[in-house]
Amino acid sequence: MTSEASSRSCRARIGMPRRLAREEDSTILIDMVPIAKNEDSYGSTASTSQLNGHQEAAGRMGSPSKPRVDFVLVWEEDLKLGEQQDSTIRDKTDTHAAWRETFLENLRAAGLCVDQRTMQDGPGTVHYILLSAPWAVLCYYAEDLRLKLPLQELPNQASNWSAGLLAWLGIPNILQEDVPGVPPEYYSCQFKLSKLSRFLGSDNQDTFFTSTKRHQILFAILAKTPYGHEKKGLFGIDQLLAEGVFTAAFPLHDGPFRTPLEGTQASGLTQRQILFQYWARWHKWYKCQPLDHVRSYFGEKVALYFAWLGFYTGWLLPAAAVGTLVFLVGCFMVFSDVPTQELCSSADNFEMCPLCLDCPFWLLSSSCSLVQASRLFDHGGTVFFSMFMALWAVLLLEHWKRMSATLAYRWGCSDYEDIEERPRPQFAASAPMTALNPITGEDEPYFPERSRLRRVLAGSVVVVMMVAVVIMCLVSIILYRAIMAILMSRLNNTVLAAWASRIASFTGSVVNLVFILILSKIYMALAHILTRWEMHRTQTKFEDAFTLKVFIFQFVNFYSSPIYIAFFKGRFVGYPGNYHTLFGVRNEECAAGGCLIELAQELLVIMVGKQIINNVQEILVPKLQSWWQKFRLRSKKRKARPREAAGQEPWEADYELLPCEGLFQEYLEMVLQFGFVTIFVAACPLAPLFALLNNWVEIRLDARKFVCQHRRPVAERAQDIGIWSHILAGIAHLAVVSNAFLLAFTSDFLPRAYYRGTRAGDLHGFVNFTLASAPPAFAAAHNRTCRYQAFREDDGQYSPTYWNLLAIRLAFVIVFEVPKLRPRDGS
Repeated sequence: MTSEASSRSCRARIGMPRRLAREEDSTILIDMVPIAKNEDSYGSTASTSQLNGHQEAAGRMGSPSKPRVDFVLVWEEDLKLGEQQDSTIRDKTDTHAAWRETFLENLRAAGLCVDQRTMQDGPGTVHYILLSAPWAVLCYYAEDLRLKLPLQELPNQASNWSAGLLAWLGIPNILQEDVPGVPPEYYSCQFKLSKLSRFLGSDNQDTFFTSTKRHQILFAILAKTPYGHEKKGLFGIDQLLAEGVFTAAFPLHDGPFRTPLEGTQASGLTQRQILFQYWARWHKWYKCQPLDHVRSYFGEKVALYFAWLGFYTGWLLPAAAVGTLVFLVGCFMVFSDVPTQELCSSADNFEMCPLCLDCPFWLLSSSCSLVQASRLFDHGGTVFFSMFMALWAVLLLEHWKRMSATLAYRWGCSDYEDIEERPRPQFAASAPMTALNPITGEDEPYFPERSRLRRVLAGSVVVVMMVAVVIMCLVSIILYRAIMAILMSRLNNTVLAAWASRIASFTGSVVNLVFILILSKIYMALAHILTRWEMHRTQTKFEDAFTLKVFIFQFVNFYSSPIYIAFFKGRFVGYPGNYHTLFGVRNEECAAGGCLIELAQELLVIMVGKQIINNVQEILVPKLQSWWQKFRLRSKKRKARPREAAGQEPWEADYELLPCEGLFQEYLEMVLQFGFVTIFVAACPLAPLFALLNNWVEIRLDARKFVCQHRRPVAERAQDIGIWSHILAGIAHLAVVSNAFLLAFTSDFLPRAYYRGTRAGDLHGFVNFTLASAPPAFAAAHNRTCRYQAFREDDGQYSPTYWNLLAIRLAFVIVFEVPKLRPRDGS
């Protein structure tokens, strides 16, 4: 048995907060609209009597001919399963039904039109609640939410210096593309109902509020509507979704993303179709992004993310080109490097000390391929590239600040955080008191700063504990590498014995990646709970606090192993006869090629491995989820309405899409990548190239997700990319320090320069210079002498060369840091 029910309710706004009787608003509003000759001149102020007339005129306007669907709520129920439920589950189901009914009734009381559509196929039912806001509700909440609406249209202010330069030179710009339907730009100000006639388009109720503004108003109502006692947290659509009372809540997309006919004119395309045709298709990978269109359809927050991603990707192009050139220089230098040739042709001249207690002696010449591989990254060009990348990171962030401020000004959100942004509904419901906002002059919910500080400190203790867990995992990986290297060295195979350290390092990198992914999932949930408990006033502050917690953890999680390899591995080994141990296991030492090649390997495994895993997840997982969602719902529809299965309502089509999960993971992925590209770039000049290739895919992949695969998100305003900009600045400063110490203490650059200046300019004999002889006691115990990599005397004490090099290394770090330490103008 199949049936479809529909019920509609749209009554007067009973529960809408009514304004108390008071004087008419006489606030001055600059009139930006052209006026008649017999009226005041441009820039005049509106009097109280004029405002009364405007309000009366607004009230006489006709209502829209057909209410539009602004928001959709969905819930599913299995009638067959309900008959088999025990009392506990049945009570929970009844509670959810009561909450749902109370919530919908409160939405009606708030003045919303509630239209219910039910699709039933016997065992299962899908309920669609279609919400729309009448004109009066839109006007009231637009003023309450301080929404900015247009006063006067402006000429488009978008500028592109590179496009202008190419046009001046007469060179065709293949990156630029004329996208139809460019959204106009306006002078705008906060909406006031008493000044309605001053706003552009106020005579047309159907188009005065754009779809994104309507979605913002509807979501604000949904976020604050209670379904129980507010102090117990029983309010808002987010909590209902978390409890499973509703399965989805989303605004509708602007029709299908595919054009019905191939020959459809550009003027007849919807916003979604324009974004698909000119932005979300793979063959548009080299075209500039239509950011104004993205902002018009998805809001400023999404548009700023894509603006940052496109800007960062464009700046990766010169970094990737220089890094690839440096790598190619290393390829040519491998076969002409004198120390490498000496090592590979040394035969049995250098017999090395055992790598563990029971390991055999081994020949340095057996590590020829490792040393050749290390020369790909460790040469003089790496120093130049490190300095280039330090300057690149600083310039990138400074130019991004300029671009971000320009976009915020053009999009009218420069003062969003200070003036427009309202307190979070969760904060308003839980705040113990109210206080006067010094900026807006209104009473707002308030939580004492001292109490919040105590909660932040308590949360910081939990963060430190999770960081300690990561360090414990790192120690376990270090022990794994040491034990694996010992086991491989004991094999009766000279090739495997020579590669023991490299095999242990590679497998340890893979294990470390698995630990990283598992711990990330656990900590994300914990950070969200802690941030909610800290009671942050606005959504921006909430997201910034959550972001900082997660990034601190992810920084340690992702970068702890590379930092260990770069700055600690091989530093505390000791010498033959007096080796240092960790939990009874001999400390790791760098392989014959040095630790820099191991660091490059670690970076490639974590960075490229993470990118591959993420891209596979973003491509395959959504497709599988979307296929299952469509199969499940369409099978129900075929059973319910076999004759109408071909037709599909817009809300049914959008419900088949995947829920939008926000931008946090996208930002986190890019910022972590920025860290790999800058902090350890001295070890891997190819990192910018891999990042560039990934980001070319990432831009179109994310665009397709938003346009084609995900439900439309609620358009959110934002002033900038938030705390991410401060995190990026911190990474850029850290990168300068990190690369200075990498070049000074991990690379062979300074020992080679020292040898050239004091011994031989052609580097003949450099291999022997870097090797120390085992102490006589160790040689007597084994009846043979051996060599090991260190600057030590025969008795194991550090040689004068070691101390000279240490002074040179510290001086190099200081010189490398001078551009960073130089104060800026005005500081």
